[in-house]
This record gives sequence, C-alpha cells and structure tokens, in this order.
Amino acid sequence: MKEYYFFTEKMSVGYHKRPLIENIGIGLRKGEILTLIGPNGAGKSTVLKSIAGQIGLIDGCVWLDQRCMQEMSGAERSREMAVMLTDRLRGERMTCGDVVAAGRYPYTGRFGILSGQDRAAVREAMELVRVGDLADRDFSRISDGQRQLVMLARAICQEPEILILDEPTSYLDIKHKLEFLSVLQKLRRERDLTVIMSLHELDLAAKISDKILCVNGRYVERFGRPEEIFRQGYIGELFGLSSGSYDEENADMELAAVRGEPEVFVIAGGGAGRGAYRRLQRQGIPFAAGILFQNDLDYPVAKALAACCISAESFGPVPDILLSQAREELDRCKKVICCRRTFGTFEAANEELLAYAAQCGKEVESSWQR
Repeated sequence: MKEYYFFTEKMSVGYHKRPLIENIGIGLRKGEILTLIGPNGAGKSTVLKSIAGQIGLIDGCVWLDQRCMQEMSGAERSREMAVMLTDRLRGERMTCGDVVAAGRYPYTGRFGILSGQDRAAVREAMELVRVGDLADRDFSRISDGQRQLVMLARAICQEPEILILDEPTSYLDIKHKLEFLSVLQKLRRERDLTVIMSLHELDLAAKISDKILCVNGRYVERFGRPEEIFRQGYIGELFGLSSGSYDEENADMELAAVRGEPEVFVIAGGGAGRGAYRRLQRQGIPFAAGILFQNDLDYPVAKALAACCISAESFGPVPDILLSQAREELDRCKKVICCRRTFGTFEAANEELLAYAAQCGKEVESSWQR
C-alpha cells in the first residue's frame, strides 16, 4: 500500500474497544474520490469519524503521505484534513463570511485574528464554491443547499489535502446536489484534493467516485472502481432488498412488480414504454411486455416491473418461437397498449403483434397519443 497517498493499514473501528468493522484496507492516490455506500447503520459514519480522528482506532493505522495520522498533533491534522459531518452548525448571529472564516483556525493562533492572507483565503474559497454573494448574509437564514456550500467553503479554507464528508447531499434538492458534487470535481481537478465521503444516492456515487467502499455492518464487502462494484445483482444483496429492485448497469431503482396473470400487453421499444410500465405498476395492473431486445432502453424497466417480459437477443432477428410466445401471451390479455407511432427496420415482429391484436379485436390504446 506504500505507493498510495492515503491508505489504511489493518484498520479496525468501533466503540468502547469493541470492533464494529475490522481489517479495513483502503488505498487512494492523491486527488481520488472515495465513496462509502451501504445500508443505514452499517458503519459508514463510524469509518469516517475514525479516519478523521474523532473516534480512536481499535487497531491499525491511517497513513497520509507516508505519515501516521495518529501521531500527528491536532493542529497538524487540521492542516491536512477538513471534516464535514452530518452535525448541523449553529450559526446564530454569524454571517456566512464568519462561518467560512472559522475554517482558518489552524492558522490564526489562539486569538483567532485574521490576517490579510486569511481574508483572501476566505474570499477565494467562497468564490470557488459560488457563494461569494452570501458573505454578509445571516447563516441561519439561508437555504439548506446554500448552507452546505458555505460549509464546504469553510472546509476549503483550511487548505486541506484531504476532505471527509458524511452524507453531504442528503438534504439537498437536485440543483444543489449537482452544484455541490460539481464543486468537488473541480477541487480534485484543480487542487488535487482527495475526498472521502458517504452517499445514499447510488447513481451519483457511481458517477463521481474513483473508488467505492461497500460497508455492511460487519466488514467491508468490496472495495474497487465503480465498474467493479456495480455488478448486476450486487446492490440488492448489499442492501438486502426484499421489495423492488435496483439495476446496477442503468442505475434504475424500481418498485416491486405487480404479480398475477397479465391483463395488459405492452408493445414498446426505444424507451417509449417506461411511462406505461410505471403507470400500470402504480395502478396495480399486472402486464406483459414484449418483444424487447435486451439492449433496448425499455428492457431494464420491463424486466423489473412486468409479470411477463418477452425478450430477444440483441443485434439479431426475432425467432419465430418468441413471436408465437408473444401472441399466446397477448391472447390472454384483455387490452393492448402500443407505445410506438411507427416501427423501425428491426421491429417487424412488434408490428406483426399490433396487427394481430387488431385482427383479434383487442382493445388497443395508443399511449403516444396520451
């Protein structure tokens, strides 16, 4: 692990000398982003607090740039590492500028007097995260999203080499989530900042992270690149999903399918059917979907929500046996929903199915007209 800028050596964490998670091995190069994922109560916050030094390690060591962090003084650690945990800062009677300036405490000495250099660092940090216009605003009177960005500016003011964040996007709307994570990417690119954080949003974790650490409450299950972690079926195992599903390849989370004999047959493709599938699921109506190629945009949702999904191998003709199976399934349904206005070159089978439905006198709803 010595080739890494940040790494843990046989790290065990827990409380009252009782280990919760043992033998944690993490290795990061400078400027990488690591995200911890796992169920609530699995130990993500405990790992982060232990790395940050807020909880003593039960065993092992945390190394930063070949230095053991347990041997650093509090002031040394503060210059190397900034921490944003879920505890809310009480900022009564403080402006946003005051809050950010508090990040200079490792450099201001015991009296906390800001130098010109400190004030420049405050302005630079606020401009970097796009909250410069909030400097004179009351911290207690801004939105949650703005508070998170101000707190990020405060952390940046410490000029750390590594940033620890615990669920930083949990209370943010989509605009502020994207802004916050975009700032993190900017910091890693421009300042080589190393980031270790926990996230509940798995789709965002897969997009922003260089490495993923999967924590399940007893041990670290997996550690690796997102493409190594998000393998089909794994997230359901990690979180113990008993209702609904998560598709790792497409980062799609779906509610549980309605079981039972299909009442509706949905003809779709090219992403046109997802709205119909979800509408039928909400209405509690079991349905059949087909014929879908397995690389079609509709396929992951149909596979998750349909009582019966008829699919064909990608990049090839639809076998006659699948067309016969689809006709038999359509015969048993009371209604057909067609989500396509026209059919492409490789969709002759679905065009035949629609004609077959009309011949059989089935009620046909054209959902593209809705």
